[in-house]
Amino acid sequence: MRLDRLLFCLRLARSRTLAQRWIAEGHIRRNGERVTRQDQAVAAGDVLTLPLARKVVVIELLALPARRGPAAEARACYRHLDADGAKRIAGEIAQAEGEAQQ
Repeated sequence: MRLDRLLFCLRLARSRTLAQRWIAEGHIRRNGERVTRQDQAVAAGDVLTLPLARKVVVIELLALPARRGPAAEARACYRHLDADGAKRIAGEIAQAEGEAQQ
């Protein structure tokens, strides 16, 4: 399955166009390697790193979805690998620390 279609089917991207833009800009990593081609194939067992809503999410693919179904069906196809749910982006951490010191 193509990476852009996977992100759309897993409901991680609202549209395939958005998923394609993330890939073209180099924001997505597959098994630790930066992905620059939207047609790159993915398989169960691959680890994806992607930015979502001001945080970085690391997921492992358990299965490939057959369609863009309900959210519960999509969540059954992957699991989060980071312990606290998501890692905050570095700029946001520095900003939060600066506000806490004031």
